Amino acid sequence: MSDTLLLERPGRLAILTREIAEPAAGELRVRIRFAGICGSDLHYFLHGGFGKVRMQGPMILGHESCGMIEAVGPGVDPGRIGEWVAVNPSLPCGECDECRTGRSRFCVDMRFMGSAMRNPPIEGAFRQHVICSEAQAVPFTGEALEEAALAEPLAVCLHAVAQTGDLSGKRVLITGFGPIGALCLLAARHAGAAYIAVTDISPNALELARKLGADDAFESSRAGALDGLTRGRGQMDASFECSAHPSAIADAIAATRPCGTVVQVGMLAAETTAPLTHIVTKELNFRGTFRFDVEFAEAVRLIASRQIDIRPLISQRLPLTAADKAFALAQDRSRSMKVLFDLS
Repeated sequence: MSDTLLLERPGRLAILTREIAEPAAGELRVRIRFAGICGSDLHYFLHGGFGKVRMQGPMILGHESCGMIEAVGPGVDPGRIGEWVAVNPSLPCGECDECRTGRSRFCVDMRFMGSAMRNPPIEGAFRQHVICSEAQAVPFTGEALEEAALAEPLAVCLHAVAQTGDLSGKRVLITGFGPIGALCLLAARHAGAAYIAVTDISPNALELARKLGADDAFESSRAGALDGLTRGRGQMDASFECSAHPSAIADAIAATRPCGTVVQVGMLAAETTAPLTHIVTKELNFRGTFRFDVEFAEAVRLIASRQIDIRPLISQRLPLTAADKAFALAQDRSRSMKVLFDLS
C-alpha cells in the first residue's frame, strides 16, 4: 500500500492509503523519498489556485521530487531499478507546434504534476509512489538524494537567467528572496555575475542572502534603503523580480539601467501593476519566464556536482503525517526557506 497526501479543499489535507500501481510500457515507478513544498502548492492550499487556475475537486499537490526507481514497465531497462532520480514533473506531448519547435514548456497538451490546469488534475508527488515516463526520471549521482528535490525550482531559475543573455561581469538585482530568489542568486553567480544585490522585507531572508554570497542585501520596506541602487537611471544590468509585489516590480525597473533587462519570475494569485512609462523611457527589455525545458537535466547535474550548492536552502524535513505543520512552516519566512516532505 502507498500513502498519499490529498488536498481535499483549500486548507484541508488528508492522508489516503492506495494500492501501488504498476508501470505500463515506457513507464517506471519511483519510490519518492523527498518532495518540496513550492509557492504554487501554497497558493492551492490557501486559495484553491492562482490566477485563472482553480482546483475543481480534490487533488494531489507536489512537483519537486526525487526518489529511487522501484519497478519498470515493458521496454524500460530493468538495470535502472535501484537508481536515484530527480523526477521531472513536465510531460509534454512532443507533437504540437510548440514541442516541435523546441518550446515544450508551452505544450498545448502538457501534463504537469500537481497542477489543476487540466481537469481532472495530474496527480502530484506528495505520495510514496509515482508512475512517470522513463524520460522524466533523470539520474542523480550526488551524495545526498534530498538535494535532488530542488532540481525543478533550480531549473526554473536557470531558465530565468537564460532570458538575460551573458551575465559574465554584470551587475544583478534580485527582488524577493524566497526559495526562487535564493536559487536565482545561485544561478546568476554560476553564470558569472560580478555583483548581486538582494532586496526583501524579511531580515532572516536577507541574512541567508549574505551567507549565500550576495554582495549587498537591503530591507526593501525601509525608507530610502534602495536609494543607492535606484538613483539616477539605475545601475543594474539585469534584475530578477521574484515576488510579483507592485513595489518590488517598481524597484526592479527603477534599479535597472537603460537598455537593461528585467525578468519577471514571480507570479501572484491576482493581477498586478508595473510602471510602464519607465519601461518605455529606459527602453528596458521586460521579459517573462515560464517553467523550463532542457534546464531540468542541467539543474540535476549542477546539484549533483555541487557546482551549485543548494544545501543551505533546505530548512526542514517532515513526514506526510505532519503535513499541516509543513504547510504552516512553508508560509513562515521567519522560520523556513525550503520545506521538504521526507517520505523515506
